[in-house]
Amino acid sequence: MKVLFIGGSGIISSACTNLAVEQGLELYHLNRGNSSQIRPVPEGVIQLTADVRNAKQASDAVADLHFDAVVDWISFVPEHIENNLKFLQNRADQYVFISSASAYQTPPANLPVCEDTPLNNPYWQYSRDKIDCENFLKLNAGDYGLKYTVVRPSHTYDKTLLPFDEGYTVVHRMLKGEPVVVTGDGTSIWTLTNHRDFAVGLNGLLGNEKAFNDTFHITSDEWLTWNQIYTMVGNAFGVEPKLVHVPADVIARFFPEFGAGLLGDKIHSMIFDNSKIKEVVPAFNCRIPFCEGVKEIAQWYKSSKANTSVDVEMDEGFDQIIELIERMKPDIEV
Repeated sequence: MKVLFIGGSGIISSACTNLAVEQGLELYHLNRGNSSQIRPVPEGVIQLTADVRNAKQASDAVADLHFDAVVDWISFVPEHIENNLKFLQNRADQYVFISSASAYQTPPANLPVCEDTPLNNPYWQYSRDKIDCENFLKLNAGDYGLKYTVVRPSHTYDKTLLPFDEGYTVVHRMLKGEPVVVTGDGTSIWTLTNHRDFAVGLNGLLGNEKAFNDTFHITSDEWLTWNQIYTMVGNAFGVEPKLVHVPADVIARFFPEFGAGLLGDKIHSMIFDNSKIKEVVPAFNCRIPFCEGVKEIAQWYKSSKANTSVDVEMDEGFDQIIELIERMKPDIEV
């Protein structure tokens, strides 16, 4: 089977690339050709170099190749989808769009979330753009001779990705014995999926007729509270973290760059029904619990390759939030 990845070296796509090579797929990458030392492309992947936002460049790079499946990892607005459909016309059979589980109704009216849960996220523009991409693809793929498949990952990680937006600054505080900020009371339920587990599900959809003109999310079945997640991270680095619980809107006020993703995604419990992907891809069965995956993360951050820089402004912001919460405590307790 001949497959094209638009992108291919990101956190999720790198695992799918490695698995595709192991599976013997004829895999091509279409991107600007910037190699990654963190996630090197394995031998056997054929590189097509172009600016994928330029339909003519992409068309020239693809030339007369024809693909059984194309996976689009890097489209974020409908214009990106339209551009890709134009240069892929008569060059592919299946178009797999990587959307986002954050597109689901937020907060969800019912759990677990399944693929026919309504799409509506009033908090996060990123999610609304993904919804628009899905709708555009479903309406227009057939006009370009393509079968579509929409895939919605949730929070998917590799060894380089800590499970909180604030990154290594949080671990730095843990290691210094300083308290770390956790959203709400820390009991909302979250789902973390290892990228190698995700790859089994995604690759199983490629060229799979049961996936044509349909939608799937691919996530772990493991449910963890944020208290558990922070504690597991601390323990992996050899410490017992001190957790301070803070309302999400307070965190968003101090760190507006994270506010939309926090209010529009991470503060809400998200439990997924994965029966659909398991039925279509029987091999999909997440085997890496976060208690094991986090060990790889800790090992990475202890290596010389990891970025362990501390955001001083963010660190000071955490201190200010914690001081604010401490001042509020007497009033709350009364």
